[in-house]
Amino acid sequence: MGNGGIHLAPRPSPLTPLTVGLVYDRFGDAPPPPGAPPDWDAEYEPEETVAALEAALRRLGHAPVRIGNVPALLARLAAGDLRLDAAVSIAESLGGRNREAHAPVLLELAGVPTVFSDALALSVSLDKHLTKTLARAADVRTPDWQVLTPGETTVALPLPVFVKPRYEGTAKGIAPSSVCRTAAEVAAEAARQHALYRQDLLAEAFVGGAEFTVGVVGTGASARALPVLQRAVEDATGIGLHALERHEAADAPFAWRADGVLTPEVEAALQHDALAVHRALGLADVSRSDFRLGADGAPQFLEVNPLPTFAPDGTFAILAELAGVPYDAFLADLLAEALARVTAEPAPPPNRTSGPDALPDDPRG
Repeated sequence: MGNGGIHLAPRPSPLTPLTVGLVYDRFGDAPPPPGAPPDWDAEYEPEETVAALEAALRRLGHAPVRIGNVPALLARLAAGDLRLDAAVSIAESLGGRNREAHAPVLLELAGVPTVFSDALALSVSLDKHLTKTLARAADVRTPDWQVLTPGETTVALPLPVFVKPRYEGTAKGIAPSSVCRTAAEVAAEAARQHALYRQDLLAEAFVGGAEFTVGVVGTGASARALPVLQRAVEDATGIGLHALERHEAADAPFAWRADGVLTPEVEAALQHDALAVHRALGLADVSRSDFRLGADGAPQFLEVNPLPTFAPDGTFAILAELAGVPYDAFLADLLAEALARVTAEPAPPPNRTSGPDALPDDPRG
């Protein structure tokens, strides 16, 4: 891991106790909407995620208040019963390309300071076409792509291509058939995904190298990249573990491999590009970017998630374990910095997690 691992400084004490609302979508809290695809709630969270955020806030001396999903937030607003000093929203909501912005907009209208990226940044980053356009403008390599509107089933890109919904996350819509090596496969996959999601698709030149994910914490000039983690890929299709694991059958398990080599130079390039994307999109407090290595060994940016999971088995929990830090302490550190940004809380000490405080020199020269 680069940058010497993760170093968490002791919390300054005491902090002003805050009442902090938690807005989230939890598995089982809402029924599937009519005509929803089978993975409609894949971005939602287990109870353990909400409990982990609660524990981190309590560690800071704050009082977490569970609000729930966007309908629950609307009900609290209508009843005049919000009374929050700040909020943490990880709600993905449902319906349309602005769904991740639903909770932040409502909280903004209510005058409640809210951590993580704002409504505009969340909507832009959910749109894979806009995200890749801004990434390329920031001189970050990203595979060539083409938008397929509903009914459009042909591509002008060299094959193979990877087809995915334009406005979804957490690998929604992805299946082994999403890597298309013939025109007929493109047409069939585009028809399948258009029928399921009724939205534009993104056809992207398929990059078959090793897959990596890079967490970023902080905002603007203070943002810094965390150590890079590699993901396994499925041997036959080359699709990443996170995208295909829900398709794995107990009687026919996939063959997974992780044969990439994370050299210091590759890690530096991945961290540079993750920071560049985080800043180019105006993301705040936390994000996680996904990359593949091209045939030349250079990183190719795929997409960014400004609302990454904080589940106890997710990327950030793995980073905490590798650093030898209790997960509630790791999340408390992240949330303390985020709350300091949006409230009158005292700023935490600098360099709370390792990584460059400014965008490092581009290792590509």
